[in-house]
Amino acid sequence: MSQLRFRLAGFIIAAFVSAAPSVAAALEAPAPAMAAENATQFVDLIAGRYGIQSNVTYSIANNVELKLDLYLPRNAKEPVPLVINFHGGGWVEGNKEGSMLGLLRYMQMGFAVANVGYRLGRVSPAPAAVEDTRCALRWLTRRATQYKFDTRKIVLTGGSAGGHLALITGMLPAGNPYDRACATDDNTRWVSGTEPPLAVAAIINYFGIADVEDLLTVPNAKHYAIEWLGAATNREALARSVSPIQYVRTGLPAIFTVHGDADQLVPHAHSTRLHAALNKAGVPNEMMTIPGGGHGGFSSDESLRISDSIRAFLTKQGISAITH
Repeated sequence: MSQLRFRLAGFIIAAFVSAAPSVAAALEAPAPAMAAENATQFVDLIAGRYGIQSNVTYSIANNVELKLDLYLPRNAKEPVPLVINFHGGGWVEGNKEGSMLGLLRYMQMGFAVANVGYRLGRVSPAPAAVEDTRCALRWLTRRATQYKFDTRKIVLTGGSAGGHLALITGMLPAGNPYDRACATDDNTRWVSGTEPPLAVAAIINYFGIADVEDLLTVPNAKHYAIEWLGAATNREALARSVSPIQYVRTGLPAIFTVHGDADQLVPHAHSTRLHAALNKAGVPNEMMTIPGGGHGGFSSDESLRISDSIRAFLTKQGISAITH
């Protein structure tokens, strides 16, 4: 890599990484710790301490192979926390690769990461994406021993439509209809008609849609939501059934929300309404409003503050990298 490209890579990564804690400590470097004092060292640490399994098939639906990428700490001695990411794009565009850089903050913290693709609206309209993300969570949970995931510390995250999918995937109750197509273990498949429950510890929501029905009609109508619901004759009922705001109740995972108050794609009010409802239900949650912030694209300083706040929130919930 040329010196210019190397420096550019450093600037990009620096936008996602807080320099406050030692990266080496987060990734458990043996003593003496190698302090990652700049982006170049951070790249070297990540490259040396993480392995990648790309385009792993977790399900097949409508003859489409659904794939995810895994970023796994090498030589983990005990189960590690897992972050599962769902990309944005209004459920009709985007891909998992487009959100990879935002996951570096979790690798800095020592988490395993799963970056999940799902069916877009042009392949299968709603609720296909919700079915897929629930199946991805079930697939990863079933393979926790194989990949050394700590199932007590699973965190879901995503931005925009991905934020919605993180919320709905973590908030749906056991026995919901969107789990019916997910493969389960053989001990269950042949002897029982129920799906084993899924457990999530926390959700990190970046300006996700909390009320899908709200986006179908004025004043907040958005065509990406209209496309995703398609020609369904019961689209209002379907939209309500995949709206996180409908599932607020006691006992949910802890939820951290980031939203700019000048967002033109997803109303900031979605997050304020969700925050108020979670407070009323007694669900541990925090909301971080970015004054003047749009639909992402936050400044470097804002990104660093977000990273620090997420780290503090997860630590408060008892979800952090392995320490010895």
